[in-house]
Amino acid sequence: MPSEEELLTRQMPHSTEAEQSVLGSMLIDARCVPEVIEALRPEDFYIRQNREIYETIYSMFNFSLTIDPVTVLEHMKQNGVYDENTSRGYLLQLMDTTPTAANVVEYIGILKDKTLLRRVAEAAGDLTALIQQGTETGQDILEAAEQRIYAIRQGRAARGLIPISNVLIDVYDRLTELAASESAIPGLSTGLTDLDRAISGLNKSDLILLAARPGMGKTSMALNILLEAGKKSGKNVAFFSLEMSREQLALRLISSECFVDNKKLVTGKLTEEDWEKVAVAADSLNRSRIFIDDDSSVSVADISAKCRRMDNLGLVIIDYLQLMQSAGGRTYSGENRQQVVSDISRALKIMAKELDVPVLCLSQLSRANESRSDKRPMLSDLRESGAIEQDADIVAFIHRPEYYGINQDENGMPTAGMAEIILAKHRNGAVCDVNLRFLKEQARFADVEDSMLPPAQAAESQQAYDDYASGSNSQPGTSGLGAAMGGEFDVNRSTKIDDEAPF
Repeated sequence: MPSEEELLTRQMPHSTEAEQSVLGSMLIDARCVPEVIEALRPEDFYIRQNREIYETIYSMFNFSLTIDPVTVLEHMKQNGVYDENTSRGYLLQLMDTTPTAANVVEYIGILKDKTLLRRVAEAAGDLTALIQQGTETGQDILEAAEQRIYAIRQGRAARGLIPISNVLIDVYDRLTELAASESAIPGLSTGLTDLDRAISGLNKSDLILLAARPGMGKTSMALNILLEAGKKSGKNVAFFSLEMSREQLALRLISSECFVDNKKLVTGKLTEEDWEKVAVAADSLNRSRIFIDDDSSVSVADISAKCRRMDNLGLVIIDYLQLMQSAGGRTYSGENRQQVVSDISRALKIMAKELDVPVLCLSQLSRANESRSDKRPMLSDLRESGAIEQDADIVAFIHRPEYYGINQDENGMPTAGMAEIILAKHRNGAVCDVNLRFLKEQARFADVEDSMLPPAQAAESQQAYDDYASGSNSQPGTSGLGAAMGGEFDVNRSTKIDDEAPF
């Protein structure tokens, strides 16, 4: 009767000859070792004895040790995988049966193909077991299948512990990449200098939540970032709009790009100069890497599936969280809706990790801040679920005093056109406030000192702002722009570490 190991050997795809030839090539010619190490992992070897030999060579290579039959045998003894009766003879057999080390690339290709087949078979077995349990819906199983296949396609296992040594190699590569980069920030730029400085750009696997009350400019900010990333990052950017149609989004993008009043674009009342600006903007957008989806009934699973089919993906933007549906396309109300929002926010974080791209998700705030004298939003204002702030790596609020009829700040500074980005949570940095200008006519944000700012809504406001910026009208004991803005509006106002982050 065949043993369990023999049964597994029959069932799972593998190539004994290819495994032996790869090991034999490394023993015959040590110059093959770096090429093999770069391409294969120990789990690519299905036969246990072959895997143990490769793990020994893998470890020796990490410590820059000499690799030949004698040294490998010695380290096998040290690692406790040496068999007095078989190990020496098996290593000699590997060298004798290997045709030539020159064909090691072909041997590697065979092993990788067999590994791929095994992972597909394992995924199929897990999914079959999940179906037989009968505890999951068809949509849940479909999402699980997509996750497993995507993980396989990316060349990594969906589950399992990874040695820290492997992680350190990835970290070193990332640090080397950052050191060689000319960019001042590690992540994608938002196009807003002060905001980039505060959050270090939009970084891979981060879930960034941008929340505000209706009319504050959430979509405008998202489109600003969309334009910057789609034009300059060299990567594809996906924008999922559950609220606006793609035609409306296109008009907003054109308005932001060419500084033509959005109302003119909506009504079509354009001057000849406006038409020229629109043509230039349209040409620029046509050459960008922006992709838009305006399906109003998408779930996280739908978004994840669409993004996985995109090559060179750099950023995902979703407008907005509360309009999304559950995995099965169902909607709930009341307490059940809170659970759904919690599940959605968690799924978004998982998606960001799996796609290895930043995910920017917009969110509505509750009316709680409108009942307070201080209208500045806080984490407790997040609508429907406290789980949102736990899952997000960055939580940012948009606050415009002008929106609430506040014409001057506490220092007497005019608030016309002013906007404040409140970083209420930053898992990898400090929380702070960032000052921006909101250009209402073009529905876009700009740096305070942006030279392309249009005329201020009020000449008096603009003049006062310029006076403060130059320091000519400073308060006692203060000077310059930062002083004029006041502590509440200073980008460097707060340097406290985020206490909300779980780790």
